[in-house]
Amino acid sequence: MELKDFAAHVADKFNVHHIEPWSPVFPSTDPKYLEQFRAAVEKARSSIVDIAVDGGYSQYSPDASVRQKAVKATNHWIDVGAALGSPSIRTHIDAAKDSKPDVGRAADTLAHAAEYGAKKNVVVHLENDNPISEDPFFIVQIIEKVNSPWLRGLPDFGNSLAAHDEAFQDRAIEVMFAHAYGICHVKDGEPDEHGRPTHVDMAQTFGVLKKHGFKGYCSIEYDAPGDPYKPTAEMVEETIKFLS
Repeated sequence: MELKDFAAHVADKFNVHHIEPWSPVFPSTDPKYLEQFRAAVEKARSSIVDIAVDGGYSQYSPDASVRQKAVKATNHWIDVGAALGSPSIRTHIDAAKDSKPDVGRAADTLAHAAEYGAKKNVVVHLENDNPISEDPFFIVQIIEKVNSPWLRGLPDFGNSLAAHDEAFQDRAIEVMFAHAYGICHVKDGEPDEHGRPTHVDMAQTFGVLKKHGFKGYCSIEYDAPGDPYKPTAEMVEETIKFLS
């Protein structure tokens, strides 16, 4: 399937008219392709609500040139988001080979991204994904240090549970939703590093979402082997139930 046809596919299969494409599957980001992509999404009566971006450069690297590349990469995808009418992007905080996570350097780098996002009307989100470089409490420290409405948290229901225990998961979801704004990733489970399944307490997690008054999008993410269509449809139904 071509990426530009994905919105129509999702609308047909799930009656969902918003999508969150992933940066590595973009065949191009040149203006002509982005025009075609946006037109195809609009034809499907849909919209792009976030772009999940894998930048490839560490925002807390001790090497200033690497941090500058991280800024440039994020700014490029902010431009892509603006061209596609997306209100936000999610950028990874990439690990550095020669440094542990550093709040000061990461915040300085991401402050530039937030400033550029403000100019383009595109929010930059940070997700609790990599258990080291994107630890939820590390992310919160960065967001609080930058202190910009254009840099927010993106809570993922399953990532912290797959890497830690339930007590850590509960604390992680609380702090991430306290700093969330535009989007979260809904999962009912995810295999851990040993391939063993984990199971998200959906009622409890949606309870935290409501407690913090979250009004953003819920992006359905099925992350397990096998046919994705039936379990994705079930998660859509379950999400609507919990939000109603």
